[in-house]
Amino acid sequence: MYAIIATGGKQYKVAEGDVIKVEKLGAAAGEAVTFDQVLAVNNGEMQIGCPTVNGATVSATVVKEGKGKKVIVYKYKRKSGYHKKNGHRQLFTEVKIDKINA
Repeated sequence: MYAIIATGGKQYKVAEGDVIKVEKLGAAAGEAVTFDQVLAVNNGEMQIGCPTVNGATVSATVVKEGKGKKVIVYKYKRKSGYHKKNGHRQLFTEVKIDKINA
């Protein structure tokens, strides 16, 4: 059994027991979260929502919050001496999928 959920502007294929990294949710470690934007559920037969499946939710527990790997942003213009270097670390929340409620 798996489901396709939408959170943080992205879509994820999840099954029970999966651990995924999603955009920061602002929840503390150990806290329960519920994803109600379920786009599709497959439990033997495929249910596709328009745009979401009615009554379907995905329950999860927050494992931790953190920052991703650093991405270097380097800007350069030739002949003018212009160099600019920035770094960015995207915030994420790691969640463990507990149950898919179809």
